[in-house]
Amino acid sequence: MQLSNRIDLKAPQEPHPAPLWLVAFTILLPTAFTMLATSATNVAIPHIAGFFGSTLDEANWVITSYMIANAILIPLTGWLENLMGRVNFLKVFITIFTIGSIICALAHSLNFLVIGRIIQGIGGGPMMPISQAILIAAFPFEKRGVAMALFGFAVMVFSILGPTFGGFIVDNSAWQWIYLINIPVGIFSVILVHCNVEELKERKPVQKTDTIGLIALVIWLLTMQIVLDKGQQYDWFDTDWICWLTGISASAFAFFIVWELECKNAIVNLRVFKDKNFFIGTILGSSVNMIIYVTIVLLPQFLQSLMGYTAMLSGFSLAPRVISCLVMLLFIGKMVEKIDNRILVSTGFVFLAVSTFMYADLNLSISYAYVVLPNILMGIGVILVFIPISALCLGTLPKSELSNGAGLHSLSKCVMTAFVVSMSSTLVARLSQVHQTYLVENMSNFNLIFQNRISHFASGFSNTMALNPAIHKAGALLYKQLLVQSKLMAYVDVFEIFALIAICLFPLAFFLNVDFKKNKKSA
Repeated sequence: MQLSNRIDLKAPQEPHPAPLWLVAFTILLPTAFTMLATSATNVAIPHIAGFFGSTLDEANWVITSYMIANAILIPLTGWLENLMGRVNFLKVFITIFTIGSIICALAHSLNFLVIGRIIQGIGGGPMMPISQAILIAAFPFEKRGVAMALFGFAVMVFSILGPTFGGFIVDNSAWQWIYLINIPVGIFSVILVHCNVEELKERKPVQKTDTIGLIALVIWLLTMQIVLDKGQQYDWFDTDWICWLTGISASAFAFFIVWELECKNAIVNLRVFKDKNFFIGTILGSSVNMIIYVTIVLLPQFLQSLMGYTAMLSGFSLAPRVISCLVMLLFIGKMVEKIDNRILVSTGFVFLAVSTFMYADLNLSISYAYVVLPNILMGIGVILVFIPISALCLGTLPKSELSNGAGLHSLSKCVMTAFVVSMSSTLVARLSQVHQTYLVENMSNFNLIFQNRISHFASGFSNTMALNPAIHKAGALLYKQLLVQSKLMAYVDVFEIFALIAICLFPLAFFLNVDFKKNKKSA
C-alpha cells in the first residue's frame, strides 16, 4: 500500500496552467507598450526633426517606416505562429521590438532612427492580433467580455494615452526616453512569456513558404504607404511617380487577393471573410479606428498650430478620453454579457458621432475645458463599440483560424488608419485652400469692414513706422488672420465629415449575428 501511494518523481508531470489573470497580464504588457510607443512618437516628430536638423516631411518617415513594417507583419501572424510555436513566436517578436527600441534610443542620425523604427514595427506588428487570439482562446466563453475589456485597455487606452505620455516626455526630458522605457518592459515580458504562456496545441503543418504572396504583400503595402505619405507633398496625381506607384500598389493588391485565394499554402486565409460576423465586424472595427485616429491626429495639431499649445498640453487634451475609457472598462464586461451586443455597438457609434460633431464647434476662443466633454463622450463610444466588436468579429471563427482572423482584422485597421490619417491631413490642406479662396473676396477695397480694420491696424503701426509700411503690415496681419480662419474652417469640415460617417455606420451593427452566443452557452 505504501509503495502504491508513492509519487513517481521520474514520471513526466503535466504543466500546471497559469491563472487567467497572469496569462492576460503576460501578453497584454508588451502589447500595451507597442501601442504606447506608436502614438507617443507622433507628438515627438517636431522635436526629432529639430534634433537631427531635418524637415518635418523627412521626420515623418519615423512614423511611416514603423507602419509599413507593422502592416506587413500583421497578416503573417497566424502563419508565423504555426511555423514557430506560440511561445517562441512571442519571445522572438518581443525581443525584436526591444532591439528596435535600443537602436531608436541610440540613433545618431535620422536614417539610423528609421532603421530602428522598422525593426520595432517588425516586432510590434504581430502583438495586437496574437494577444487578441490568445485571450479569446484562453478565456471561457462566458468571460469573453472581460477578456475583450482587458484587450481594450491595452490597445485603446494606451493608444490614446500615447500623445499625453509623449508630450510629457519631450517637454520635460529627451525624446529618446519614449524608446528607452520599452527596454526593461521587453526583457520582463520575455521572462513572463517563458513562465506563463502555454504552447499552441492545434498547430497546422506548414508545408511550404508562400514567397510569391509575401512579395506581393510587401509591394502592395510599401507602395501604398509611400503614396499616402508623400501624396500631399507632391500634389498627388499631378506627379508621374505617384501615379506609377498607385498603379503598382493597386495591381499588387489585386494579385495578392487572387493568389492567396488560389494558393494551397497561402500565408493568410482570406476565405475567413466569408464569415458574416468577421466581415461586418472588420468594417466596423476599422471605422472605429478611423474616427479615433482622425481625432488623435487632428485635435493636437489644431491645438498646437492654431492655439499655441505645447506638445504636453495638446497631449493632455486627450486625457479625459483615457479616463472615460477606464471607467467604461469597469462595466463593459457585464454589459456585454447582459445586453444585446448590437445595441451596444450602435449606441457607441452614436456617441462617436455626437462627440465628433462637438469638435466641429471649435473656434479660436475656446478654453481647455471645452474639449473635455467631447473627449469623455468619445471614450465612452470607443469602448461601447470596440469591446463587443472584438468578441463578435472572431467569435464565430474556429480556434484554428483565430490567429489568422485576428491578423487580417488588425491589418484592415492598420491600412484604414494609414489611409485616413493621410486623407485627413490632405483634406485639411485642400479645404483650407477652398475657404481661403472664398474668404479672400472680403479683403477688397470695396469692403467697408475690411477698410475699417486695415485703417485701425495701420494707425496703430504708424506710431512706430511710416504710414505706407504701416498699411502693408496691417494688410499682412489681416491676411495671416485669414489663413488661420480658413484652416480653422477646414478642421471643422473634416470633423463634420467623420461625424456623418459614424452616423451612417451605426445601423450596420444590427446585421451582426449574436445567436451563436446562446448556442455556445447551452453547449
